[in-house]
Amino acid sequence: MFIVDKAAPASINHTLPVPKVIFFDIDDTLSRNGIIATHNQATLEALAKTDIKLVISTGRSKAILPADILALLEADVLDAIICMNGQYSFDNKGLISHYPLSAEQADKIVQLCQTSQLIHKFDSATHIAWSDENERLRDFNAKTPNSIVDPLYYQSNPVYQCSVFFNNQFDKMQDIDFAQDDLKLVHWHHIGADILPANASKARGIKDVCRYYGVDASECMAFGDGMNDLEMFDLVGYAVAMGDAQPALIERADFVTGTIEERGIQSVLEQFHIAS
Repeated sequence: MFIVDKAAPASINHTLPVPKVIFFDIDDTLSRNGIIATHNQATLEALAKTDIKLVISTGRSKAILPADILALLEADVLDAIICMNGQYSFDNKGLISHYPLSAEQADKIVQLCQTSQLIHKFDSATHIAWSDENERLRDFNAKTPNSIVDPLYYQSNPVYQCSVFFNNQFDKMQDIDFAQDDLKLVHWHHIGADILPANASKARGIKDVCRYYGVDASECMAFGDGMNDLEMFDLVGYAVAMGDAQPALIERADFVTGTIEERGIQSVLEQFHIAS
């Protein structure tokens, strides 16, 4: 693993080829509190003038992608977006790939959530649909037109993943054997996680996008910080963990850089001699 020393950066082997595609997680990689850092937006705009493809790879639902990220796609700064942990990928021309949950998978997920007495939501391409509402969610739904309360939404609409929110940081459905139902629980927060098919991951979405562009994943770079980035890191040629990434992700990274505030993305790109 190469550690980027922010105080006195060591040199990277410059014989490494410039990546053909760079994949970026959103939250705590490009953006903090849902807003892209000004210097990261400037970097994306600079990179858009090169031959490198720029692709978002996020666990977020398509329905609640940040407006600033969507604006960069509309402006052709970004080339494509992988969302819902690789379950749905698209660009300005339309759909690249998608993997809706089967009726059996959705029914089983609902059963598991109900048994655990947890509020959950299903994500579609247009909405996030909650099983129930509490005071916090009422405030959120009032501000988010495509966030609805409809416990039966999944029965009549294609949905791609489920998100669960725990009552406390110790209640993490750890007594459930998701694998026996060909599912998995992927944590993105200490009190929140996504329930997905066992074969779902950002890596699957990246394979689809790489096929779409005719490149190999070994020719790509990815920046991330969370547990849902693990498979992505194992796939790409250059995996870069942010400075405040989860320890398990840092262990899997090829490079470790600084946080958003420490201009971590720029530190790596500069050492690769990539315009940023």
